[in-house]
Amino acid sequence: MVLALLACQAVLAAKPVTSLPEHHQSAIQQLAPGIEITPDLVAFMKEVVYSHDHLDLDTRIQAMSRLSGVQDLPEDQRMRWTICIWDPVGRHGPIFSAAKEQQVRAMELGVTLDLVPYTTEGVLADELKSGRCDAALMSGMRARNFNLFTGTIDAIGALPTREHMKTLLHVVAHPHTAPKMVQGPFVVMGVFPGGGAYAFVNDREINTLAKAAGKRVAVLEHDPTQAEMIAGIGATPISTDITRAPGMFNNGVVDVLAAPLMAYQIMELYKGMEPDGGIIDYPLAQITMQLVGDSDTFPNEMAQLIREMTLQHYDRIMEIIAREEAMVPQKWFIPLPEQDKLEYENMMKQARIELRERGYYHSEMLTLQRKIRCKLNPSHAECANPEE
Repeated sequence: MVLALLACQAVLAAKPVTSLPEHHQSAIQQLAPGIEITPDLVAFMKEVVYSHDHLDLDTRIQAMSRLSGVQDLPEDQRMRWTICIWDPVGRHGPIFSAAKEQQVRAMELGVTLDLVPYTTEGVLADELKSGRCDAALMSGMRARNFNLFTGTIDAIGALPTREHMKTLLHVVAHPHTAPKMVQGPFVVMGVFPGGGAYAFVNDREINTLAKAAGKRVAVLEHDPTQAEMIAGIGATPISTDITRAPGMFNNGVVDVLAAPLMAYQIMELYKGMEPDGGIIDYPLAQITMQLVGDSDTFPNEMAQLIREMTLQHYDRIMEIIAREEAMVPQKWFIPLPEQDKLEYENMMKQARIELRERGYYHSEMLTLQRKIRCKLNPSHAECANPEE
């Protein structure tokens, strides 16, 4: 997480100084005593933030830090924010633990962060909307309610591999994409990779779409389109949430569960697969975690630096994910025949197009993802006759 930059908030506002909210003006006085914050200076700071092609990230951060003098402030004068973290395991889970590491780094840079763990993602989202969280870390699927553009990153079948995801995240973190990071009163401050999502099944015979007919499939209750898609292939959707779904699979309440491989050990999903189940060896999507903040508290210029710092953590995050995924024994994986892969690809493409037409997916993000797929595999049929 990259919240170490929060102290730059006051001097990064894009608006003229005379139109800054009162709490932003107070922050400027607190963070930069003795420095006259003029419209020209604000414009200059904005130019520095977006000088992605001319100044590296560390140089831009240091410039902000020197101007604000925030690192020299006593602790009781530092800016303070409440950051809510969704972790299904809670305070001792891997997501919250990673966030605490960044909390220490933020303190070194003069920022005080109050981290609050949530095991129920719906509650966390409500807390952000109500203002009790200044920012919240949530799944990409939940983030779709706050930003349709980034919420479409997790679209089914849109990013086949990690290489596709890494390429996309470089685009998302580029200043040219910054305007799309704000939607209504919220701004996306960072997008983190979460690895591939796979279908966990309690019967190895469920290895094709046809064989899923009549089976019980876990779907998210806050996402009714999932239920429609599952019903469309003849399966029975069972509404639940991310926290309860693993237990339902382990207890035999559902036959199929879509989940990231890193959930195997943490959520003990081997219990639901024993003795005859497995994991269909084909990623349904590349999932994300997204940091969403209040755009009044966190102007997009500051969020831009945070997004770029997020990208710098990509390789380390993927190392952690790979370590968790390596704990899945190979015996569980169910090979998917090439002909079935083509069927899956076509089904997912048609689902994306339909959901785009219904306003569920963002058309620009789907187009960007298609361009990335064609860049990495230009011979694919969709590259000659694009529909997304």
